[in-house]
Amino acid sequence: MDFKDMDFRGFVSPLLDTVQNIIDLHEDAEKTPNTPSRAYVRDAKAMAATPADIKEYPKSYVYIVDMPGLKSGDIKVQVEDDNVLLISGERNREEEKEGAKYVRMERRVGKFMRKFVLPEIANTDAISAVCHDGVLTVTVEKLPPPEPKKPKTIEVKIA
Repeated sequence: MDFKDMDFRGFVSPLLDTVQNIIDLHEDAEKTPNTPSRAYVRDAKAMAATPADIKEYPKSYVYIVDMPGLKSGDIKVQVEDDNVLLISGERNREEEKEGAKYVRMERRVGKFMRKFVLPEIANTDAISAVCHDGVLTVTVEKLPPPEPKKPKTIEVKIA
């Protein structure tokens, strides 16, 4: 029996929908061997819920991600596999003060994550990150263009 089949006298709760989705996910996982892991599903949801803008400048790439209410200690910026920029962190729910209760909860809490494959000309040794007014700006410098190869002169010997 699903929660949706039960009579809650018109009471509709996002919590009940979430519980039902978790139960459905668990039941589906038992049925098919190729079902993605819970961690994969969680990561996919975290990535989908973390929008970002990317700008290219002549000497750098800039990744801009909204992070309202987060402190710099809550955000992690890493480079993995030499060319993947990983931005992750977690936003926790504020502790409830005595006598206060939520009437509505809409702000997103939980883990967030974004991965970006960096271009070949990205200088992974020159990356900076700044969080100001709830906006994270990660700047990845470009490598200088390679110098053109000079022609090699071969000495001609007399035989």
